[in-house]
Amino acid sequence: MTTSVTVHDDATVLAVIGEVDLATAPALENAIESILGGKPGALIIDLSEVSFLASAGMAALVAAHQRAGATRIAVVADGPATGRQLRMTNLDQVFALHPTLPEALTALQQN
Repeated sequence: MTTSVTVHDDATVLAVIGEVDLATAPALENAIESILGGKPGALIIDLSEVSFLASAGMAALVAAHQRAGATRIAVVADGPATGRQLRMTNLDQVFALHPTLPEALTALQQN
C-alpha cells in the first residue's frame, strides 16, 4: 500500500493505492493521523485505487471519523473492493461516500 497527499482549496486528499489489510492498516492510520493533526477543513480519503479493503482498513476509517473533530471526512470508493464493502457494513451512513474524487470535491464545496 502507498499513499500520497494533495491539497485542493480547503480539502486535503489522501490517495491510497494497493491493499489495505492487517499489515498495512497501521500505515493508513498514521497517514490519516498526520493529516488530522494539521486540522484541515476537510479530508477526502480516496480509495479508488485500492484493490482490497479488509476489516482493519475499515476500522482505520472509523477511527479517523472518531478523531476528526471539526474536520469533515469524505470517502471516495466505487467498486467491488471498496464501495460495496462500505455499503454492506453501513459505513456509507457514517461517511459521505462518493464514486469519484471530483464529485467528492464538488460536494464538499457545496456544503
